Amino acid sequence: MRNPALEPLDALIGEWSLTLTNAWFLASLDVEQHGSATARWLGDAFIELEADLEGQPLWHFAFGRTDANGELVALYHDPRPTSRLFRMTFVEGELTLMRQDPDFHQRFIATVTPARIDGHWDASDDGGATWRKDFDVILERAET
Repeated sequence: MRNPALEPLDALIGEWSLTLTNAWFLASLDVEQHGSATARWLGDAFIELEADLEGQPLWHFAFGRTDANGELVALYHDPRPTSRLFRMTFVEGELTLMRQDPDFHQRFIATVTPARIDGHWDASDDGGATWRKDFDVILERAET
């Protein structure tokens, strides 16, 4: 039986086209990079999200829940190799991932609809007092 706490995240399941834009680290804020993402159930307890950008691996998430406090969590990995843990909420179509670690804080905030996910990544070097946008991410559901 699937973990009922993750059922709202079923909205993520499927194939998506991905656009990364408005990134401070690219040559211009107008540069767009394109890729794809796939979200699927991993057994009954997790949702896996893998994304690539222009044919290269971008990130890999595993979404789950800790029974001890009922909190949703996301484990993250990318090819650098970097691994991180995010606390997560998904309420009324708004997905939030939050990381508060000693090196820096990160957050992802997105609006999720059946056909599209509009989100942005932010970072803070001062414990969350001020935030800077890293980049925008747009996921559009692929036609089947």
